[in-house]
Amino acid sequence: MSAVVVFAVFLLIFTILKFLNVTSPPRPPKLMCSDSKFLELILKYCPQLNETYVPVRLWGSSGHLQTIVHATVGRTYCPTVMAKRFAARQEDGATVTWDVYEPTGPSQFDEDMTIAVCPGIANSSESTYVRSLVSLACSQGYRCIVLNHLGVLPHVKITSPRVFRYGQTDEFHLMLMKYLEVHPDTKLLLVGFSMGGNIVTKYLGEPGRARPGNIVGAISICQGYDAVKSLKYLLEWHNLARIYLFSMTENMRSVIIRHKEALFTEEVKRKCNIEERRVLSAATLPELDEVYTRRIFGFRSVEELYRNDSSASYMHNIHIPIVFINARDDPLVHPDLLGIPEAFVKTHSNSLYIETDHGGHLGYYDGGYVMPQAVTWLDRTVVSLVTALANNQ
Repeated sequence: MSAVVVFAVFLLIFTILKFLNVTSPPRPPKLMCSDSKFLELILKYCPQLNETYVPVRLWGSSGHLQTIVHATVGRTYCPTVMAKRFAARQEDGATVTWDVYEPTGPSQFDEDMTIAVCPGIANSSESTYVRSLVSLACSQGYRCIVLNHLGVLPHVKITSPRVFRYGQTDEFHLMLMKYLEVHPDTKLLLVGFSMGGNIVTKYLGEPGRARPGNIVGAISICQGYDAVKSLKYLLEWHNLARIYLFSMTENMRSVIIRHKEALFTEEVKRKCNIEERRVLSAATLPELDEVYTRRIFGFRSVEELYRNDSSASYMHNIHIPIVFINARDDPLVHPDLLGIPEAFVKTHSNSLYIETDHGGHLGYYDGGYVMPQAVTWLDRTVVSLVTALANNQ
């Protein structure tokens, strides 16, 4: 019996150490860029990219824990930042809202600079990781505008029978255009987190899109690039991917349930052939997109929807400076998908791909043994990258 107990304890310790990934040493980020002048400019304003990224010692080497802490705690330091909310109607009656944050510190630029932020799935300006970035950016003289995805804010009613979509860029475009009516001379720097990174990248590559000429650069953080391949990997149990997919499905379903009276009118159900019971009982995102999303938006299949919404289908059309950031231990983005930004930067100037070994999905906590630094490596790096892009004119 004692031998069995010893073996069980040993197995438990081994499992914990493997989960914590404590044997994986900190390393500097891997930088991929085919444009030496662009890389030189980036490193001038963002020298930490040549330094070792040291995650929180006890648990930060685990992509799972980085992701879980991000999803449950958010940021350990999130000061209050005052905003003014704006709204505008789209042609289909949808009400798009966004928040504007004024600078709280002096700017280093003679020109007016604005960071336009597109949050991740089911997130908004009220998400702590968005507010922490905004607080840091505003303290360095930037004005920030943040899109609130349709249906996410609990106290803002939707005014059309739909919510946000993985690759829907119209709301982001409307926010930019309405904002430029008030600030026509500002320079825009686009930042997208996860799903927001996909939206920003797709927006910049969409053919026929009349984008404002004020955009001087963009940063994509932890996106998956190809929805078809991403969902295939997330449906597997490898690396607990299926559990994360369940969480994302629940987030999406909660948004739909919150607004079900407006979303499931008899007219909508009849016109789009939607059964409310099937929508509310869908077990995965592909199931939910089959019984709801693709029907609302008029796609013939889920695969057609995903191909249309994937930034990978449009990246070849991007010609403005852009930076991609991903962590290799991100449990939501399979490593095979990271070849997409790698291939892009090999053939496009003014582009950079940053890949870290650790960081998880939007975590990037660093610093102490147990407690991370108040401002994360990601926040510091993104603001430095924005400064570099703003100087690349």
